[in-house]
Amino acid sequence: MVGDSGIVPLEPGLYFVATPIGNARDITLRALDVLHSADVLVAEDTRTLRRLMEIHGVPLAGRRVLAYHDHNGAVMRPRLIDAVRKGQSVAYASDAGTPLVADPGFALGRAVSDAGLSVTTAPGPSAALAALTLSGLPSDCFVFAGFPPTAKSARDAFFKEFATVSGTLIMFESARRLSNLLDAAARVLGPDRDAAVCRELTKRFEEVQRGSLGNLVDHYKDVVPKGEIVVCIAKGDVVVDPALVRASLAEAMKTQKLKAAASEVASRFGLSKRDLYQLGLEIQRES
Repeated sequence: MVGDSGIVPLEPGLYFVATPIGNARDITLRALDVLHSADVLVAEDTRTLRRLMEIHGVPLAGRRVLAYHDHNGAVMRPRLIDAVRKGQSVAYASDAGTPLVADPGFALGRAVSDAGLSVTTAPGPSAALAALTLSGLPSDCFVFAGFPPTAKSARDAFFKEFATVSGTLIMFESARRLSNLLDAAARVLGPDRDAAVCRELTKRFEEVQRGSLGNLVDHYKDVVPKGEIVVCIAKGDVVVDPALVRASLAEAMKTQKLKAAASEVASRFGLSKRDLYQLGLEIQRES
């Protein structure tokens, strides 16, 4: 049944709501509908959600905006689950962007789902995907790595862990630590890897600096940019020992058919399935 406002009432459940990452007009119509109709409003930053609703003319209509963050999650989750059990709709809005992406909503969604209750999402803006779109780097495969560690040794270990990932690496960083991040990335991954630094996405002073890691290190050496930062780094050329690949394929063929073995080993080393299949045929002929 459609209410007097023309908006369809929500079924009981948890509704994740993506919010703009800078430009308030990037919110979706469905997100506004959810915020208008939800029985319970929840946000990481209650002031941000109230301001967003005010901009778009969505009335609170007597509803409170409850805070949910890392420090009170254990207390709030049972309360919100109880609300859904009682037939209420609960809207959780991120501070900016898509909930659960560098956001405390993960535990809430999991808890509601584990309780056998409905969880859905009103998708929308995402800083990670906006940066990938503007980076000029391959988008067929990508990995979001969140915020890198701040300590030098931990940051180096972080980049070593992702050195062989077969896709574009996306991460968030504060403006004051950007230079340290680029230094570590160039040192561990190599200065020739293509990268992009995306700043203040969707806002008035949006800026994208593209180039090699080495060039970006030089650019930001004496510059501390303002605003929120997303860094994208292209995958590198991974050198794989042919003898190791051959031995791994031969071992896999002992327990699997050739096609399955070739697929598994190709995935493990980031190689062509066709090439691994041909190598498998060669191994079969030799044996």
